[in-house]
Amino acid sequence: MRSFLVTDAIRDYAAAHSSWPADAAVRDLQERTRALGSASGMQIADDQGQLLTLLTRLVGARSAVEVGTFTGYSSLCIARGLADGGRLVCCDISEEWTALGRDAWSAAGVDDRIDLRIAPALETLRSLPDEATIDLVFIDADKGGYIGYWDELVPRVRPGGLLLADNVLWSGEIIEDAGDDVNLAALQAFNDHVAADDRVEVAVLTAFDGLTVARRL
Repeated sequence: MRSFLVTDAIRDYAAAHSSWPADAAVRDLQERTRALGSASGMQIADDQGQLLTLLTRLVGARSAVEVGTFTGYSSLCIARGLADGGRLVCCDISEEWTALGRDAWSAAGVDDRIDLRIAPALETLRSLPDEATIDLVFIDADKGGYIGYWDELVPRVRPGGLLLADNVLWSGEIIEDAGDDVNLAALQAFNDHVAADDRVEVAVLTAFDGLTVARRL
């Protein structure tokens, strides 16, 4: 087994050797996101965004849902991977942050594929059709809501579809005593919940900040 520290330089190298290196729309969005200060840490990195595009294409996704959009980079990546005529429903509560995403989606030419809904995510998810027609889901929002989002989405994902959840290793702290850390406790409960869910088969990637990849059975 070989492991090493993934530095920014290594991440940049990996991203540069992908089929989707950062273009002008992405670079502008990343710059505008960094200007938000500490909040910018919620943005996923290029390598993870490229994986989202690839996974979206691998499942031939035409219907996707994102819970937690922030400034729209992950949405852009998923939208780029959608099959012709595909649609991504984005759930968020911030008009301010998603406004940056709207600009980026337009610049990237994918705004016609994205349906942004500003409302509590559970309300949006419960308004979706009950049929199992969703091809891909990406959850990257408030950690206390993960189980609720999961339980609304799993029945709506088609057999063979994917559910992805970010931050599930919480900077390596996931194996520690949660104590007063409500986010850590929520993620520990979520990981146990997913592992016991016989509707999916699941792998937890130790890349990024931990990414759950689950296939609907």
